[in-house]
Amino acid sequence: MTTTTPAAGRPAAEPERIHAVPVRYPGRWISAAVVVVLAAMAVNALITNDKFAWPTVGKYLFSQPIMRGVGWTLVLTVASMAIAIVLAVLLAVMRRSANPVMRWVSWVYIWFFRGTPIYTQLAFWGYASVLYKNLSLGAPFGPEFFQVDTADLLNPLRAAIIGLALNEAAYLAEIVRAGLQSVDRGQSEAARALGMKEGRILWRIVLPQAMRVIVPPTGNETISMLKTTSLVLAVPFIYDLNFAQAAIGNRIFQPLPLLVVAAIWYLVITSILMVGQYYLERYYGRGFDEHSPKKRPARQAAINAARTTADPSPLDGVTP
Repeated sequence: MTTTTPAAGRPAAEPERIHAVPVRYPGRWISAAVVVVLAAMAVNALITNDKFAWPTVGKYLFSQPIMRGVGWTLVLTVASMAIAIVLAVLLAVMRRSANPVMRWVSWVYIWFFRGTPIYTQLAFWGYASVLYKNLSLGAPFGPEFFQVDTADLLNPLRAAIIGLALNEAAYLAEIVRAGLQSVDRGQSEAARALGMKEGRILWRIVLPQAMRVIVPPTGNETISMLKTTSLVLAVPFIYDLNFAQAAIGNRIFQPLPLLVVAAIWYLVITSILMVGQYYLERYYGRGFDEHSPKKRPARQAAINAARTTADPSPLDGVTP
């Protein structure tokens, strides 16, 4: 074996340095400048226009009726989404059931509540006490076990929550079904081979993995539900944020400032929900998201290993 080395006293030749010239993108700066100018014009139009009556906005932003409306809006949103999520999981499981009756009942439910407007559904819930004076439980065409007055059972708050939840469950059911279908069937088959029951397979294996697909659209539906609560006047429920701002605006003959007040509160609550959605997505997406903090060290280690492999070996000058 012989080795080839540079001549004694002669320095090794260095590779020629590459003088890279960065690519310039003038279009980016032009478009950014246009957007900044348009944004400044929009802010100026909001601040300088006296019709918005910003002193009135500041006066009623934290007033008691508005704060009570914010509280009831949050109650409607949280309660409706909690019921809707439970119903959605049940409907999604029914759609995947081997029982044809379960599949058809789930399909008809989703078809009906997605096919009719939410305002119409809430109006029907408001007229429930007119359609049915009493609600009873008993055998069909037989004796009744007990009976309650519909007006006492379905007050405006309960009717609003039920109407919103039943409508939202139809949309969430399809989201949950898509998430369940995203999990490889081989995992369920392997669990069955180990003797696990169907319910345990769903809750311990399939559903935790499906959450990565379910959480993002569910967060969007929650934000949408927050704004849909403004339609509960159809029940009628008269304590939400939208009704509170409308009542004050009509009383003082300044509807625009109160609309701004409602918009500010909706934006604040939506921003909080978006932050929570971000952390939930990051939690359930760990191991899949390229930008996840859990994945960055492993990805950087792989890059460093690739760079080390690409470096010239000290034995490159050795020839047999």
